[in-house]
Amino acid sequence: MQWTANRPFVPLDRRRLRRHALRYATHGWAVTPGARLTGHRFDCGRPGCPIMMCHPAMEYWEDDATTDTGRVRHWWRNRPYSVLLVTGKRFDALEAPAALGLRVLGSARLHRAGIGPVAVTAAGRWMFLVRPGAPLRTELEHRLDVVRHGCGSWIPAPPSRMLEGAVRWAVDPDRTQWSLPDPEIVQNLLVDSLGAVSEPRLTVPRQMSTSRRAA
Repeated sequence: MQWTANRPFVPLDRRRLRRHALRYATHGWAVTPGARLTGHRFDCGRPGCPIMMCHPAMEYWEDDATTDTGRVRHWWRNRPYSVLLVTGKRFDALEAPAALGLRVLGSARLHRAGIGPVAVTAAGRWMFLVRPGAPLRTELEHRLDVVRHGCGSWIPAPPSRMLEGAVRWAVDPDRTQWSLPDPEIVQNLLVDSLGAVSEPRLTVPRQMSTSRRAA
């Protein structure tokens, strides 16, 4: 059965989301439940929550995020929560637009550069997982369409669904044996690809870091 934004989740979706959440937790990636997509907005279950886009379902999500498989099973036992990965501990995520992400991936394959897992949203946002801690290079920091997710932020993980469609892996963690590259490697590839991608004007990322969401 094909799923659409107007069609409610069925039990298979909940079980699939739980299975993937457990997969991430088992490999040491902290997860937290995300609001579930209902119609054209995300519902976290908190009364009066005004946020309509994807967001954590728990108020203190950063403190409650875990790799404990028992807690993960409990969270997804009855509700089809989105799966969110907490950044800044085991990994950071470098988010870029599709035009830039495709060039980076192609360049990495051409030059056999080490690259880690890469998640892609249906809206065209590419998220490169790297070792944590390194700030963005100045060539990237000023761009509105490039975001570093570090401490205090999160990213949606496959197979969660956004308004535009499901999040997927362009490079599955199994392909890299769950290893993460040095952030300098991916940032260098991003910078090298900038010449072929025009500077954004009013583009705002679909999924922004906590610092930029609060700005």
